[in-house]
Amino acid sequence: MAQLQAISSYSSTDLLFRRPKLESSPYHDKLYWWRQLPFVPELGTRGSGINGQAIVHNNGSLFQNLTRVHSNQAIRAVVSSEKETVTSGASNGGLRGKLNKVVLAYSGGLDTSVIVPWLRQNYGCEVVCFTADVGQGIKELEGLEEKAKASGACQLVVKDLKEEFVKDYIFPCLRAGAIYERKYLLGTSMARPVIAKAMVDVAKEVGADAVSHGCTGKGNDQVRFELTFFALNPELNVVAPWREWEIRGREDAIEYAKKHNVPVPVTKKSIYSRDRNLWHLSHEGDILEDPENEPKNDMYMMSVDPEHAPDQPEYIEIGMVSGLPVSVNGKELSPASLLSKLNEIGGRHGIGRIDMVENRLVGMKSRGVYETPGGTILFTAARELESLTLDRESIQQKDSLALKYAELVYAGRWFDPIRESIDAFMKKITETTTGSVRLKLYKGSVTVAGLKSPYSLYRQDISSFESGQIYDQADAAGFIRLYGLPMKVRAMLEKGI
Repeated sequence: MAQLQAISSYSSTDLLFRRPKLESSPYHDKLYWWRQLPFVPELGTRGSGINGQAIVHNNGSLFQNLTRVHSNQAIRAVVSSEKETVTSGASNGGLRGKLNKVVLAYSGGLDTSVIVPWLRQNYGCEVVCFTADVGQGIKELEGLEEKAKASGACQLVVKDLKEEFVKDYIFPCLRAGAIYERKYLLGTSMARPVIAKAMVDVAKEVGADAVSHGCTGKGNDQVRFELTFFALNPELNVVAPWREWEIRGREDAIEYAKKHNVPVPVTKKSIYSRDRNLWHLSHEGDILEDPENEPKNDMYMMSVDPEHAPDQPEYIEIGMVSGLPVSVNGKELSPASLLSKLNEIGGRHGIGRIDMVENRLVGMKSRGVYETPGGTILFTAARELESLTLDRESIQQKDSLALKYAELVYAGRWFDPIRESIDAFMKKITETTTGSVRLKLYKGSVTVAGLKSPYSLYRQDISSFESGQIYDQADAAGFIRLYGLPMKVRAMLEKGI
């Protein structure tokens, strides 16, 4: 067995050993230092003395583990091509090093239940589980404290974020008209930053020095969580178990849970990967992975099959103020209550089903089916009212910026100054988007049935085919001659006139 021993002595210096996926290097049997990349925050808070990463390379393989070296202490790393053993003078540390307290985004499912003991074993830390209520349903929240503590957590924190989620995240996207790749109304994309922001707040409240999530290394959510962490508290350490551990699937996770006496959730395993909040419900996996397959009717949970929806249409009226909804059928409601009401109404008419193949931020294509009944109604209402209150140039500029806005939100850049600046434009441009929209809901469709606004730019006395005082039809001749002059000049050139 080829071995390498590195014995170093540093004064109050922390060494960070990670396990990157790098190609073989020609530099064998040496100890190298490198600075942390921006996407991998250094382990430890400001002033902890962390200077970079140590990489021990031998026989074409890279190995990194986590330990801490204090004054007059040494580390001995024994490295082989198959296994690495690290011993450290650090007391009470884990297999990968030492953290004090970690706030974990916790759902109570198998993955996050297993992450709790894994964090304790590998980082020697206390684990505070955090669950955000963003409208996923009461059943998802039942029994969480018992599950968390049974898994080894010292505390469970649950926060009701529904109103904040709708008011500060969903409504700005609605006002902006942000739709990703023509279809996706950004349900999961909007939820991640509000959850991550709350995690940063909880970390401060409980004195945690790290945060952790259960996102896989192939999806978008890992980026959305971590960019929010970076933006709001760059000193927090981030632990992403799915990028570090040896667990590769459900059976591995169950085996790990049994080994560490973690109660395995006995819920029936869904064949779909789902994410639900107050805005939408997403479905991925199983037969949906083949774009040729039609989704099964029993998959849907928020909406009825349009074919089985009521045979009579339902009319509703949405009240809007400055681009944001405030009432349904004349009754003012809080943001979360308003959306819940529209989910109920839209769901029974089969509104808001979307089946799409999207381009993930990490480079691959994926297929998802989304149910967004209330959101689809609101997007229709906002767009239709803007047809009254915005002029041509304003609509064009708004639509062009909406594309960029959607890309930023999808990519997890909610706290990016660019999104915030575009949001300021959207707030300004929709100041006069106030009024009411009457909509007709019928078997999966939403159509406008009436519009009115005190700021309407539509003038019947101008638009009417009858003669009017403001618009003289004879003026159109001169306008057409000037507007079409470039085209006329080009034609004259081509014809040699």
